[in-house]
Amino acid sequence: MTILEQTTFIKSIHPFEALTKSQLEEFADALDIVYLKKDELIQKQGSSPQYLYFVIKGLIQEKVDEDVLSIYSKSEFFDTISLIENYSKHSFIAAQESICYILPREIFIKTLHENPDLESFFFQSISQKLNANISNEKNKELANLMVAKVKDARVHRAVIVPYNTTIYEAVKTIKKEKVPTLLLEDEKGEIYIVTDSDFREKVILNRMDFDDIVGKISNGGLKYVNENDFLFNAQLLMTKHGLKRMVVKSDEDKIVGIIDQISLSSFFATHTFSVSNEIDKAETIEELKIACMSLIKIIKSLNAKGVKVDFISKLINQLNRKIMDKLFKKLAPESLHNKSCLVVMGSEGRGEQILKTDQDNAFIIDDDCDISDEELEKFTQKYTETLVDFGFPRCEGNIMVSNPYWCRRFSDFKKQVYEWITQPSGDNYMNLAIFYDAVCVTGKRELIDELKQYIFKIGSTSQSFYMHFAKIIMEFNVPLGFFDGFVFDSKDKEHKNEIDIKKGGIFILVQSIRTLCLEHKIMRTNTLKRIEELKELGEFDNEFASELKEAFNFLSTIKLKSNLEKLDAGKKIDNYINPENLNTMEKDLLKESFKIVTKLKKKLEHHYKLNYV
Repeated sequence: MTILEQTTFIKSIHPFEALTKSQLEEFADALDIVYLKKDELIQKQGSSPQYLYFVIKGLIQEKVDEDVLSIYSKSEFFDTISLIENYSKHSFIAAQESICYILPREIFIKTLHENPDLESFFFQSISQKLNANISNEKNKELANLMVAKVKDARVHRAVIVPYNTTIYEAVKTIKKEKVPTLLLEDEKGEIYIVTDSDFREKVILNRMDFDDIVGKISNGGLKYVNENDFLFNAQLLMTKHGLKRMVVKSDEDKIVGIIDQISLSSFFATHTFSVSNEIDKAETIEELKIACMSLIKIIKSLNAKGVKVDFISKLINQLNRKIMDKLFKKLAPESLHNKSCLVVMGSEGRGEQILKTDQDNAFIIDDDCDISDEELEKFTQKYTETLVDFGFPRCEGNIMVSNPYWCRRFSDFKKQVYEWITQPSGDNYMNLAIFYDAVCVTGKRELIDELKQYIFKIGSTSQSFYMHFAKIIMEFNVPLGFFDGFVFDSKDKEHKNEIDIKKGGIFILVQSIRTLCLEHKIMRTNTLKRIEELKELGEFDNEFASELKEAFNFLSTIKLKSNLEKLDAGKKIDNYINPENLNTMEKDLLKESFKIVTKLKKKLEHHYKLNYV
């Protein structure tokens, strides 16, 4: 290409239109062109990258092991984060024959420092990949290695006691204040630190007198960091000096807290460790609520980093269940603790609900549980109301423990299951589908397992049961036309030019897989794991099973991405997406996913002869 063609190409890619004329010319002079073979390794994980790549033609995959995190196509570039940090966290591989411009790292870094607009964009862009909240001025919790501040991480409260405090009083203070470390101040104003490990290793092992001075087991030579300093610098200092903790000071040179290695690690790992800890340590409902409110930050950060949606959903569901288990143990009467089973159902039961869309839960009580109806109602109402306060919306279909229909004795649930199967109706089959996805959150798991075995037993006695159970998928159409164009509902004025991705894709796939699993008496609830078990049973070949999993993950990812954008815009989350908001690659992948759903639907039509039901 000529210099003019090169400069025109670079300027057409945002944000490089912000380059000055001289910078653009410097870019063009430094550009080289490379031809990449299919499957060629471009940049290895753990390497020091040398170039910024601009894709002219082809397809590049960003991968961790075998997982594809991102795809880059024509007029896209990679990988600015690696260049800035001088370390490639992932590998980049040519998915097909490709042609790229390459720009030396030193030119990119030099221009980044010289051009404020470019520098601003890339620091913001990196931050968004690590934490989608950065653009929201109300959220100051920046998760980027380059711009996050010490105060953005979890800083432990500093408790300072006199150097001459006794060991016994020091331990009492640690327990009372609920802190992992103590700071000591001597008569000269010097600061020392003592940790729980000091008590174990120095006091107990040396059999020290508990009335001895705690200062004897403390450590001096502390390193300090300002709360407004970059978190990245704090991590460098800790690594350089081999420290586990640093004392945090304010701009006024006052001690404000202590930051440790765990706080740093949990911050850069999207807070999952610290939130899980907060749930475990929560002693009040309010403390549990605060921990629960942190989940949206984790979701946004993981999604911005390109973490696969099935991992996000697994992680969030584990945290949700910990919250529900802890809440149950705080609110439930003692008589229910070993005589009941709290279950979550639907997408929550399958481990596929990421954002809190609604409550889908039920409560199974042992027949011999000694609790009055009044006491039970008081608990279930309180439980539902508290979950609402925690951000779990009410279920529009009233599928919640506060509804007596979903709160029964074991024998009553058994009768209800029998009715769902033997008295066919749309509502009965839908209730059965929801209940089949149930998993135990806390309590006596045997209750839900036995009810599922009962479903298998009663269902297998009717030849037409599975046919009618599967038939509901025929009520929904995949929104893809004969010539691969998206099909919109012309009657839906509110969502003009939008697609209901749940009805048109996710539900058909989930219900199809659920029906086959019910027939095969599979206990698993997660759709991806169900697909794997069906493959092992010979229901799918390896290729189709892989396609189904990828289609399900992609549809879920697009839905999550759309709803996170709606959350940031203050809009209500729903199942609608506008294909025009997708890039070319996403549109193509959406069409491919719909084709796979159509293929599965046809398999079910043939398998259960749905056209004849």
